[in-house]
Amino acid sequence: MPETDRMYISVDDLVGKILEYQPDAETEIVRKAYLFTEKAHEGQFRQSGEPYFSHPCAVAEILCSLRLDPETIAAGLLHDCVEDNEDITVETIKRDFGSDVALLVDGVTKLKKMDFTTREAMQAESLRKMLMAMAKDIRVVLIKLADRLHNMRTLKFQRKVRQVPIARETLDIYAPLAHRLGVSTIKWELEDLSLRYIDPEGFYKLKEKIGLRRSEREAWVQRIIDTLHKRLAAAGIHGVTIDGRPKHLYSIYRKMKNQNKTFEQITDLIAVRVIVNTTAECYSVLGEVHLLWTQMAGRFKDYISVPKSNMYQSLHTTVMDEGRPFEVQIRTYEMHATAEYGIAAHWRYKEGKPADNLDNKLSWLRRILDWQQDIRDPNEFGEMLRTDLFEDEVLVFTPKGEVISLPRGATPLDFAYRIHSAVGNKCIGAKVNNHIVPLGKPLETGDFVEIMTSSASKGPGTDWLKMVKTSEAKTKIRTFLKSVNKEENINRGKDMLEKEARRMDYSMSQLFRNEYLEPVIKRYSVRSLDDLYASVGFSSLTSGQVINRLIEEYKKDPRNAQPLVPDIRNPERIVSSAQEYHEFMDENKRQQAVHSSNGIIVHGMSGMLTSFSRC
Repeated sequence: MPETDRMYISVDDLVGKILEYQPDAETEIVRKAYLFTEKAHEGQFRQSGEPYFSHPCAVAEILCSLRLDPETIAAGLLHDCVEDNEDITVETIKRDFGSDVALLVDGVTKLKKMDFTTREAMQAESLRKMLMAMAKDIRVVLIKLADRLHNMRTLKFQRKVRQVPIARETLDIYAPLAHRLGVSTIKWELEDLSLRYIDPEGFYKLKEKIGLRRSEREAWVQRIIDTLHKRLAAAGIHGVTIDGRPKHLYSIYRKMKNQNKTFEQITDLIAVRVIVNTTAECYSVLGEVHLLWTQMAGRFKDYISVPKSNMYQSLHTTVMDEGRPFEVQIRTYEMHATAEYGIAAHWRYKEGKPADNLDNKLSWLRRILDWQQDIRDPNEFGEMLRTDLFEDEVLVFTPKGEVISLPRGATPLDFAYRIHSAVGNKCIGAKVNNHIVPLGKPLETGDFVEIMTSSASKGPGTDWLKMVKTSEAKTKIRTFLKSVNKEENINRGKDMLEKEARRMDYSMSQLFRNEYLEPVIKRYSVRSLDDLYASVGFSSLTSGQVINRLIEEYKKDPRNAQPLVPDIRNPERIVSSAQEYHEFMDENKRQQAVHSSNGIIVHGMSGMLTSFSRC
């Protein structure tokens, strides 16, 4: 293909982009991956009609824009090779490109199941898989985000029926994940692209309204920038970069929806960004801004002294200019790199390893990996993950001044369990800003929280589950309640399973055989049959989940190929064909009285489990 007709970046241009931000990079691995991928995807095409190779090239370009290392760029090029070619395996990648690149490619390949599905459970399990991949190497998810971004840019070529589900999944999962990783350049674009398909009418109307006032707004912003430049130069603050930009479409759209406002009622459409050399200069600029314009009360935020959990640091203030409000964001060049590239800005290129303090910055991921092991129900896991990972946060303080990040709506009980499970279990009260408050009171950013404990406390009750917001706290409370009431939960779970088995026309003796139980116990990560009973009794698992799994195992057994069911009307008769089975099953349901280990028959009340009281 002639260079001028090329639909994708050339290898020389790609290498050139890497050398711009890492002049001493060893780029041979990128050249090798480029040629390997081009050959692997030869003859394959996208739905747009473009050569498939244009997609990995676009992913590699996006990763370059995040200033990532050559190994990650190579893995971005190779990320679809294993998926789309039977003769290329992870071992092939490992042999030709090394174990690090192979790990990244394998991680992204396993995440392919993240593509949209209407089955919430499958999606939640895919999220769990993604978190595990993130824990091994965060670059796996950066590649996945780049992959999703290019797919969103080309979503118009997808079938109409697929566009909205893919956009919805992007808005629900990938954009919040980019936000949590601090990669705002990807986050904003994913949100705006998703909105275009989820609410096309709202998207284009908003775009049109913003466009109508563009020239007037640009002149106003330029006047603000010029005024500020002169003021800072006079104050001796040099080497400053100032730019102005309208807020992103989705952020305006969300504000209109959440606050029930029209476009005309949204005032702060503009953000002016000031980038300086040092932290001290950030505060100096803030003083000059407040001398130039009137500050709006309650609209100042200091994310430098108290950074967000995604590493974002900046000063935010909203001021008035001739009756029109606008936001000013002030940060250093280093803070700006983190604000744009997030976790990617903290990757040490030469060693190909994360910076020393990266573990602390990903403490939220480690917490999620801790509690997710105790949640069996994938639907519950998916819902809890969205709460913990994707909701807005509040930043509160311990009595010693340590900052704790919690999701918005979190309570003193959430705070207690974040400190330690023992603090939560022994909690008897809480003080917020030196005042005693209810344990279920939502916390606000800036609150000082103190937990009162007592060794005489009996521990949490089930009502505490309604008071807490975080999955971490809910999981720790449930773990405590399980251990205290285990015997009761075992008996309750056993009865629930027996009842569910009968409802599905099976008996316990049919389903609860060792060869059927073993894979089910392994599937739900419990240690024994009693633990399985207890999990059902405590509602960590539903009886339907367990019985359906056991029925699957039962049906796999060749001995159960034909239904052999005794007919209660004629005990000597065995039903040996499917047709006979269906003919009399309805009658049997009415007449059958199922025996259980601790049940009795009550005439006229078939199908009801009745037990003698233990006294």
